[in-house]
This record gives sequence, C-alpha cells and structure tokens, in this order.
Amino acid sequence: MSGVLAIDAGQTGIKVRAGGQDLVFPGIDTHEELLPQLAAVARSTLERTGASASVVTAGVSGLTTREADAAALLARIAEPRVHEVILAHDSTTSFLGALGDVPGAVVAAGTGVVTLGVGATQVARIDGWGYLMGDAGSGYWIGREALDAVMRAVDGRGPATALRQVAEERWPDLTQAYIDLQADHDRVRVVASFAKHVARLAAEGDAVSQHITVRAGGELAHSVETALRRVRTDDSEHFSVCAIGGVFRSPQLHEAFASHIAASDFDVALVEPQGHGIDGAVALADLGPRHPLAPAVWRARG
Repeated sequence: MSGVLAIDAGQTGIKVRAGGQDLVFPGIDTHEELLPQLAAVARSTLERTGASASVVTAGVSGLTTREADAAALLARIAEPRVHEVILAHDSTTSFLGALGDVPGAVVAAGTGVVTLGVGATQVARIDGWGYLMGDAGSGYWIGREALDAVMRAVDGRGPATALRQVAEERWPDLTQAYIDLQADHDRVRVVASFAKHVARLAAEGDAVSQHITVRAGGELAHSVETALRRVRTDDSEHFSVCAIGGVFRSPQLHEAFASHIAASDFDVALVEPQGHGIDGAVALADLGPRHPLAPAVWRARG
C-alpha cells in the first residue's frame, strides 16, 4: 500500500517495506529499549528510500503492553510526513500475512515461537513467552535440547550423538562451554543456531536429533490445538492452519507437526501461507475496528 512504511521486526532480522522497496536491518536487540530501535529503522528507511510514508506500521516480536506505546514511537520518529503509527505483536501480523481473514491458527516458529488462533469472535495467543519461560518447539528450544543432549553424552547420562561433534567445533573443550555461553551477549542466537544442525542430523539418521525434532513438532502442534480449542464456538467449524518460520524447513519436524494436526479432533486443513509477516504489517493499516484482532492493535495519530 502506498503511503505505508511497514516493519516486520524479529530477533533474527528486521524487514521493512516502503515505497515499493524492501530493506533488511539487523534483528531486535532484546537487551536494549525497543522503541528507539524501531524509530531508528523507520528514519533510516525514509532516508534510504525517499518514500512518502504517512503511516508507520510494525509487527514486533515479543511486544509487551508496556512497550506498545504508539504515541511514543510516533514522537521518536519525529518525521513531519508521518502522522500515524500502528503497533502489534508479530503474532498478529504473522496471522494477517499468512491467512488474512480466514479463521484458523498460525504458528510462527523461528528463534522464538508464537501461535495465534482467530475465530469468529475470539482470539487466543499461545506461548511466545520467551526463551526463559516458553517458546516450546522454537529454534532456541531445539538448540537448548541439543546442547542438553550433548552434555548428557559427555557425562554418560545420555546416548552418544553426532551433535557432540558440532558443539566441539564451537567449543573444543566442552567442559568450559557453559562458561563461554553464559558470558556471550549473543547467547540466544548462539543456542538457536544449533537447530539447523539438529534438522540436518535428524535427516542423516542421528537418533537423538530425530527425537528432539519429533518432540518439537509435537509441542508446536499442541500449541495450535490449544489455540483452536479456545476460539472454537461450534464443533462443526472449519479452520485453516499455517506453519511458518525457519524450524519448519526440517522435513522431519514438519511431518511430525502435520501428523499431530491430522490426528486432532478439529475440522482443519494445513495450508500454505498467502504471504509473509511483512505483508501482515502492511495489512495493519487497513484492519477494521470490528475485526477480532483490532483490540490487539495500538494506534496513535499526530
């Protein structure tokens, strides 16, 4: 949409669309204040694209009520052409990008994970509680399980796994790995980076990696089923389910997830996404006040 600068802000990267151009910035630094980071991205985008944007929309990973201050972001952007800011959690923009107005659930699993179910009148957000308290089945969760399995193998508490060799490439002395990891400012991404190795080794037949992968698929499916149960008003309702994000590139994980969904007691179809989170961020500008997702959106006009 012309006149909209849309931001899809995640921990791994920030995607921006403005004036028909797509830009990519480094991901959100969760150790720093959020709004200054978003404002800097918006200002940089306006400078680089020359776009004439009157509305800034943003879907933000891990957005909290405390941080969702659209008026403060509008003030920080401090651009005369921008007269409106619309903020939402990235579960909202992921849903809009993937399913649009179709009732169902979208599970977005990358470094973290959040699932959003939307019914005729109700909305249910499941998980997305961060790496310390939740994010079951996410890239971080998979990486954490991988490192746990490695250290169990080192101790003799668990079976041997090819994941040990992967960990030793990063930390030759695994007895000191926990010290290095705890001191690493980028430790969340470091842990999550092991998810791709779990996917590869699962495909190559490593039993420990396969077990982690199947469990992750089950956790993600459980979140979807929980979301649909909370928004369902009629047992005959049909729902669409969309799985997006990097962890679903694993064929074994996707298969485990799909088999759980197929065995559920819902009338459900697993579908491909219509678009991406950045498309959902663009769609925020047109979200009507009576849409079930409207209460989960923060707006400010200047």
